[in-house]
Amino acid sequence: MAQLITVDDPADPRLHDYTNLTDVALRRRREPAEGLFIAEGEKVIRRAGNAGYGMRSMMLTPKWVDTMADLIDELTCPVYVVSPELAESVTGYHVHRGALASMARNPLPTPAELLESAGPHGAPRRVALFEDMVDHANLGAAFRNAAALGVDAVLLTPRCADPLYRRSVKVSMGTVFAVPYARLESWPHDADTLRAHGFELAALCLSEDSVDLDELAARRPEKLALMLGTEGDGLSPAALAAADVHVRIPMEAGVDSLNVAAASAVAFYATRP
Repeated sequence: MAQLITVDDPADPRLHDYTNLTDVALRRRREPAEGLFIAEGEKVIRRAGNAGYGMRSMMLTPKWVDTMADLIDELTCPVYVVSPELAESVTGYHVHRGALASMARNPLPTPAELLESAGPHGAPRRVALFEDMVDHANLGAAFRNAAALGVDAVLLTPRCADPLYRRSVKVSMGTVFAVPYARLESWPHDADTLRAHGFELAALCLSEDSVDLDELAARRPEKLALMLGTEGDGLSPAALAAADVHVRIPMEAGVDSLNVAAASAVAFYATRP
């Protein structure tokens, strides 16, 4: 059983992992450098553990000690018990769910390793490729869609946000842990890696040469990479040039586009096996 440690000083160095959680720029630098990420809420913490992430420590308000007693019994890391006021002082915000865990990051596979890895149905056959998606909420929602709709893996361009950043994890309800992912190293040249593994690259966009999503879905490509871009500008010209086919979602009432998370859900559902 983990040792329960009551902490009453917000400057206690043992709480370092949980400091300044609202400082996005700082946390984006610190967390990857220190090999950690923050899981917030009982459900997300349990999902992170079940997905194979090791726990460095946990910080709880008193009422959560009994609720999470079964998990605490299995832990060997420290569990810090703090008042709600101290939790807010340390993190910089009111911790509604009352439970935070500092989790250790796992090494990411290379894109080639990810595309060759054996999942529950063999090597990936349908992947999502997110280009420069920097909004953590959109990224978390898109990961949740990918998990719910059976996407085998996700590829991120170098400028994409961190899927393990607290906001992304929270919006995804912990489903970022359910979908294997890798970060591309030299986009858009990495398109060649996808093709070498037999993938057809389909770019969701509003190009004049775009075919309807229904048409792509009817063809049932053996291996498919669905490419989605940023909220404002969509996919870059270089990404569009790297794609094998341009695809649009048919819409009505004068609407020409959807939020990128909504668009991902439509595309993932339409192309499901």
